[in-house]
Amino acid sequence: MRVLIQKYGGTSVATQELRLTVAEKIIHATQQGYAVVAVISAMGRKGAPYATDTLLQLMLETNGSINHREIDLMLNCGEIISGVLMTGAICGLGNPAIFLTGAQAGIITNDQFGDARILRIDPENILNNLKEGKVVVVAGFQGVTESGDLTTLGRGGSDTTAAALGVALDAEAIEIYTDVDGIKTADPRIVSEAKTLSAVSYTEACQFAHEGAKVIHPRAVEIAMQKNIPIKVKCTFSDSPGTLVTTLGEMGSISLADRVITGITHTPNLTQITIDIDESHPRDFHLKAFKSLALAGISVDFINVSPRTIMFTVKNEVTSKAEDVLENMGIQTQLLKNCAKIAAVGAGMTGRPGVMAQIVEAFTREGIKILQSADSFTSIWCLVENKDMEKAVRSLHDSFKLGG
Repeated sequence: MRVLIQKYGGTSVATQELRLTVAEKIIHATQQGYAVVAVISAMGRKGAPYATDTLLQLMLETNGSINHREIDLMLNCGEIISGVLMTGAICGLGNPAIFLTGAQAGIITNDQFGDARILRIDPENILNNLKEGKVVVVAGFQGVTESGDLTTLGRGGSDTTAAALGVALDAEAIEIYTDVDGIKTADPRIVSEAKTLSAVSYTEACQFAHEGAKVIHPRAVEIAMQKNIPIKVKCTFSDSPGTLVTTLGEMGSISLADRVITGITHTPNLTQITIDIDESHPRDFHLKAFKSLALAGISVDFINVSPRTIMFTVKNEVTSKAEDVLENMGIQTQLLKNCAKIAAVGAGMTGRPGVMAQIVEAFTREGIKILQSADSFTSIWCLVENKDMEKAVRSLHDSFKLGG
């Protein structure tokens, strides 16, 4: 049995007309010989009646003290409504289909409500229905604990559902359908000549997702990579081939020697926090500072630690909270708000001299000040001021000739 996983985001199933378009795509895949599992998100975006953000807002207006367990119960409703309607659309076109909640699909999670992790999947119910010739429509974003409590998988959780089912069912491929035609070399709202990439490696896709490109969730890529199951990021509203996410060895004629940088991403609205260190600070100062921030639920990023200085970033909205935590420890900080993280991503940069020099040259030419930098095997990050963010993205896109 050739299993194909297809995931459709909220904008893809927002109206009856769109759901019929999706149903036709699913049925077309069955006609190609695939046993299809379709993972469905809640319909639409914030403001739509059954969208996840709308349900969250409804709960906040009703009672801001609802606990995470009950919130997850409420949020499960969005995917259930969407999935049942999607199943009806498929059946209405003459193809048998059945809808399964995350629990009915055998998705077992821990009890971290709001951001649960999948522990295992029992695919028997899905497989039995596929063997009967049905399309199996599964609610994305949700699972169930060992004790029977419903859970949700956090933002981008439907991508995670699709990838985990792909691994459990040994799928031939995982298709992620969205409202864009694939992973691009930069945000087209900033770079009009940004191109859709025909293929990227798993590592590059993870970096794109972590650094602000929201086309696919990084956890989904990491899961699919476990079994080298290819992911195809495609557009619901066109027949474009999209972007293939796979191993470097399966990327066909694409040469990393020719593609040093694959794309440029950006994350705006960050605050840089600098702490100066001297002999008066205890030896475990670094540990206490980062541990206190973690206990306060503050995520830190872009961390540079040296004997004399600690530098890191937090999101603008938690700056005051982070400052209070550190001041309560007697730590004086220097804050620079409204910064942006620019990432140049590319597996071809590994061991390649001159990449950082080219980035610095591009920024110098545009008068952009680099506030902080770091690198890995596949990324170089630079912190700049928010006001320079778009200029920085365009300058790197031009410098590495990503527009063709």
